[in-house]
Amino acid sequence: MTEQADRFEFETVGSKTVYEGAILALRLDQVRMPGGRQAEREVVEHHGAVAVVALDDEGRVAMIEQYRHPIGRRLWELPAGLLDEIDEQPVEAAKRELAEETGLAARRWSVLVDVMASPGFTDECVRVFLAEGLTTVDRPEARDEEADIVLTFVPLDEAVTRALSGEFVNASAVSGILALVASRTGSTSLRPADAPWPDLPTTFERRKKAGR
Repeated sequence: MTEQADRFEFETVGSKTVYEGAILALRLDQVRMPGGRQAEREVVEHHGAVAVVALDDEGRVAMIEQYRHPIGRRLWELPAGLLDEIDEQPVEAAKRELAEETGLAARRWSVLVDVMASPGFTDECVRVFLAEGLTTVDRPEARDEEADIVLTFVPLDEAVTRALSGEFVNASAVSGILALVASRTGSTSLRPADAPWPDLPTTFERRKKAGR
């Protein structure tokens, strides 16, 4: 195995922004590769995001069915959303999204897993929380795709089956469901809700702040 001190240091020697939108930006980086060659890499900058495995007292997971325009159909997902500000605490964002999309709150929160969506081209990372001790709260008026959301509670065993059968394909949902089962099977302690998140993406939010 190569020692860490001997590893090549990749260096970005040039960068330009191609597109900047409401929730993402696209930039082209020139990166120095081993052997001295420079290669162009496309990078999609994105907000940090959170998702919630909300587990009720009967061992059922709150799942929502929501339309996703890029794939042209509805997907079964966990309640989820973007961090509103760079300094927003991820667990507070998770509480907000859970209330907005399901009308639920939770007494106990912990971190299940952090998921890099597709690190070959984007810095997007999602923190998936476990929420337990559910109660109902007022849900704000929904609009756009969220006005079409369908909420259902799926027994955890059934959720695993639907993930492994390919019915549940959303990355955060599959990761969160399987992480919960793995943590219980192996008696692995979960991280606290305020655990450090070193891979939280901040580039896009800093870009937006700089442009204000």
